[in-house]
Amino acid sequence: MKQENRIKGSIGENLALQYLRKQKYKIICTNYTNFLGEIDIIAKDKNFLVFVEVKSRSTLEFGRPSEAVDARKQNKIREVATYYLKQNKLFDSPCRFDVVEVLGDEINHIQNAF
Repeated sequence: MKQENRIKGSIGENLALQYLRKQKYKIICTNYTNFLGEIDIIAKDKNFLVFVEVKSRSTLEFGRPSEAVDARKQNKIREVATYYLKQNKLFDSPCRFDVVEVLGDEINHIQNAF
């Protein structure tokens, strides 16, 4: 089951990447990892550095994909992003946190999700 979820997640991330590129986002990196955790996609949208969490589901049986990005997950992403900003000396860079939901072949991009 875990391997199956990993494959679905990878497919969802690839769809999200295609979508973001079509929206003229410049992809900086994918699956950024440090000792605190992981961020699915880091991209530039005009002047903003955007930290993107991708959530994929095939049905709504367990709710919308974005509902899985709870307060605990948001805090974890903020911690990882803060470390990234310090590591890359991007102290003055405006940034935001987006969620890209992939539900089947439907994509819902939530800017400033948290």
